[in-house]
Amino acid sequence: MGVSPAYTVRVAEDPADREACFAVRKEVFVAEQGVAEDIEYDAYDAVAVHVLAVREDGVPLGTGRLLHGEAAVAKTGGDPAVGSLGRLAVSRAARGLGVGAALVRAIEDAARARGLTAVDLHAQTHALGFYERLGYEAYGPEFPDAGIPHRAMRRTL
Repeated sequence: MGVSPAYTVRVAEDPADREACFAVRKEVFVAEQGVAEDIEYDAYDAVAVHVLAVREDGVPLGTGRLLHGEAAVAKTGGDPAVGSLGRLAVSRAARGLGVGAALVRAIEDAARARGLTAVDLHAQTHALGFYERLGYEAYGPEFPDAGIPHRAMRRTL
């Protein structure tokens, strides 16, 4: 194979970027993993910071979101200084290119810019190693979310 195309990661500011984020989530979570569409999208989408990875030619490759402030409190044990990383999804064609790690780092940058001191996430158990390599530590028991086993993880920024 040739060299993979370059991509950029940015905060999804405009409606087209947000739609691209939702399209990647639908591809990965709804189509691939069988998550019900009515639980994939939620009220937090309106207040979250969404990040988007886009190939040079404009094709969306991945997305993730950061919840902060009141939106994150229920997911982070009540600490307002901790953000919640979620809905991290990379399209099948872009896996293995570093897109997921670049998205996590962009979400951490967004968290730092908002004065947060740590980021929590709920990782699908098959992805624990990925997050551990990025400095996250698992805590608490395994639990189901949308019928998929998860563990809580945290990284201090």
